[in-house]
Amino acid sequence: MTTPAPLWTPSEDAVRASAMMRLMQAAEARYGAPSGDYQSFHTWSVKNREPFWSLVWDDCGVVGDKGDRVLVDGDRMPGARFFPDARLNFAENLLAKAGEGDAMVFRGEDKHEKRVSWAELHAMVSRLQQHFRALGVGKGDRIAAMMPNMPETVAAMLAATSIGAVWSSCSPDFGPKGVLDRFSQIEPVIFIACDGYWYNGKKQDISGKLAEILPGLPTVKNAIIVDYLGNAEAVAADLDNAEPLAAVLGSYEKKPLEFERLPFEHPLYILFSSGTTGIPKCIVHSAGGTLLQHLKEHRYHAGVEAGDRVFYFTTCGWMMWNWLVSALASGATLLLFDGSPFAPDGNVLFDYAQDEGMTYFGTSAKYIDAVRKEGLRPMETHDLSKVRVISSTGSPLSPECFAFVYDAIKKDVHLASISGGTDIVSCFVLGVPILPVYTGEIQGPGLGMAVEVWNDEGKPVVGEKGELVCTKAFTAMPVGFWNDPDGAKYRAAYFERFDNIWCHGDFAEWTERGGMIIHGRSDATLNPGGVRIGTAEIYNQVEQMPEVLEALCIGQDWDNDVRVVLFVRLAEGVVLDDDLQKAIRTRVRTGASPRHVPARIVAVADIPRTKSGKIVELAVREVVHGRPVKNKEALANPEALALFADLLELQG
Repeated sequence: MTTPAPLWTPSEDAVRASAMMRLMQAAEARYGAPSGDYQSFHTWSVKNREPFWSLVWDDCGVVGDKGDRVLVDGDRMPGARFFPDARLNFAENLLAKAGEGDAMVFRGEDKHEKRVSWAELHAMVSRLQQHFRALGVGKGDRIAAMMPNMPETVAAMLAATSIGAVWSSCSPDFGPKGVLDRFSQIEPVIFIACDGYWYNGKKQDISGKLAEILPGLPTVKNAIIVDYLGNAEAVAADLDNAEPLAAVLGSYEKKPLEFERLPFEHPLYILFSSGTTGIPKCIVHSAGGTLLQHLKEHRYHAGVEAGDRVFYFTTCGWMMWNWLVSALASGATLLLFDGSPFAPDGNVLFDYAQDEGMTYFGTSAKYIDAVRKEGLRPMETHDLSKVRVISSTGSPLSPECFAFVYDAIKKDVHLASISGGTDIVSCFVLGVPILPVYTGEIQGPGLGMAVEVWNDEGKPVVGEKGELVCTKAFTAMPVGFWNDPDGAKYRAAYFERFDNIWCHGDFAEWTERGGMIIHGRSDATLNPGGVRIGTAEIYNQVEQMPEVLEALCIGQDWDNDVRVVLFVRLAEGVVLDDDLQKAIRTRVRTGASPRHVPARIVAVADIPRTKSGKIVELAVREVVHGRPVKNKEALANPEALALFADLLELQG
């Protein structure tokens, strides 16, 4: 089998100058680690976790006391403990590399722009820190936010974590039930919200939602309303125990920040599972584990350095927000955006990249595909010379979109498809800047991450599809789940399939080059005739057809087997006639295999998705089978589910 030509290969100078290569050389000098190639060094990092993570701590200049021990009970999962004697503070590390210029730049869909210097960020964090302390907030208390991706959100998180409080956030487009399903479980003492937001050219006032939410959070001592639409004062006046952020900040003078140094495992964030099949799980992440994992990914895998300008298109309800803000710890400037990336048109984010000299452009696979289908060619319309990395996540990036990035966005760029999740607030597989990029493949496993693909017998495989697992404990494993005192829910989520092995729930495949292909979620895989098929394999074929804007695939129980059902949202004016159905089936048969060919194809007006833009195959499967969807509040467009109920096309 011939090896395909890479889409991009780093130059020898870039490899030599990379932080990844410097780390490999430092590991060789200190521990005798192999530094000749990435695969050998990755193997060393997994087999030698204590020296590896100790080196990352030192090389990244983590502020705090490392302690003597690096790993205790390293063979237990869960149960392993990294840096059990360490003391550190997450916010202190994010603010330690303060520079002279912008700490953050914000651009809102309404053309609202704001720049926050490092000094201004320190001042805002100081005033909020004093306010929280004046209210008696301390270690372990929860502070919840329903906020856009704006500078005030970052400052509030830093103030909360500086005193050892635990931060949790969602985006303001959540409905009251969705917010309460999440935050009522964790009983916050402070609630922070905006007065509204912009989306798709429209103002969205959320004062009515806030009036419903706050009575459902009886533990809240103080609500802070952040001004975005100009109504914060009026909104706060109508709520109990609420005040506008401007009044809070005006009540305190800037003072030197004080940081509470706490154990490595001290809770930092509570993130929530998507919740489309039940009440969201509350996943608790540690301060030390999150910091060290993000530093490793930013410095060595993403190549982020002081002075870089780092962007990720995300909301505060997606773990990529938590990942993005950690770039402050590398001395980078955060480029924040809130709103629709297609209002008024698909050039919005490329305008931002050009205007701000963006060096790291992070977005979703769906966004790249939408830009492709709009027919945009940013390399011909924008100066993207500063962009070194384009990163994609949220769903598998199709081979056609890999090609599109190099053909239409930028030829000389490191395209880093990444995959991990809320469960680890980071990545299992991601970009490796010293390796080539091949079509359709994530470049490799993260350093220190013992990632394998196992078959149903629990044996590692290459070139075969199977379960993505991690066979050794890693720093970014959750501390546990909230309200799960005996750890039963936590163990059930990841460790029931294979004993003492993290089973992530992705259907994946290693290639002979050491890259990975994600074929979809394991619980959404199709099993016609007992053969497992990844939904991404079907989407990669169908969504390249100009007639099809997007697709969703499920397995329908039928005649003592499972049949593949494909739902398609069609381009304007297109009709799903016999010719188009035949063309779709031919495309799937030739591009994937005869087993992938859908038994039924149904046109729908909309496809339901989560707030972070992921399609919800499981929820659609429930509707098709006449079963209730337990948590529609997790969806951005729950009304779309009705389109899949009682379809005549699926009755025979």
